[in-house]
Amino acid sequence: MSTTIDKFTKQLHDNLEMVEERMKSLRDHIQFVPKQPHVEIQSRLDEAKTNLSTKKVEFEGYRAKLRIQFEEKESELNSNVEEWKSWREINRLELRADKAEDYAARATYLAIATMEEAEKATLEAIAARLDAEVAGTP
Repeated sequence: MSTTIDKFTKQLHDNLEMVEERMKSLRDHIQFVPKQPHVEIQSRLDEAKTNLSTKKVEFEGYRAKLRIQFEEKESELNSNVEEWKSWREINRLELRADKAEDYAARATYLAIATMEEAEKATLEAIAARLDAEVAGTP
């Protein structure tokens, strides 16, 4: 394997480990949230909202770039790739590989962003349910 592929797969592996750790953290936090005081839940929700607010532009950038890259991938014809291979058009093939690696990295970052949004939504749902329960308790 080339060093470029090794570097890419290591980065992807690291990103996926980050996604896995984030998912475990989310699962663990959500399991204990309903048992926490309402004030602490609200504090965690406010923190999640602030965190997402600061990253919103970055996440939207990932989403927009992924849409553009997806459209580019759809329009790329396999026949062009085969032609590039046969004519040894290394620059085009390397550009294609760079774009594919970038797409994979952005998709992974977007997965992390989506988990953060899921955590915020879950905290909002738990807080809303607790509000309903408190209001219904005489």
